[in-house]
Amino acid sequence: MAWERFKKLLEEEKVRLEKELSQIARKNPENPEDWEVKAPEMNPMVSDQSELADMFEELETQAGLEYQLEERLKKVNAALKRIEDGSYGVCSVCSEKIDEKRLEANPLAKNCIEHTEQ
Repeated sequence: MAWERFKKLLEEEKVRLEKELSQIARKNPENPEDWEVKAPEMNPMVSDQSELADMFEELETQAGLEYQLEERLKKVNAALKRIEDGSYGVCSVCSEKIDEKRLEANPLAKNCIEHTEQ
């Protein structure tokens, strides 16, 4: 089965995720597969406690969003790798083919419906 359609969808998703990540994070120079949240500009001379609290709250929000986006990106990259190595569309548990309708609903799926939870 040709996976070109799914590969294209996954590559588009990868570009979108990297664009979103680059707005709130940067690639870790020591590990290019890892992203780090960009710290907001912090003025150490801020005397207003609520302003300081707002900055920390924003950092915490960005960290949560960065984590979700990075996890999704890892799954997209793993699916693209499965396409490249020929294991895409094959359940990682039972080695049966994953129904194409399942892949259309979730191109990241690595297991068939029966083994979804694993």
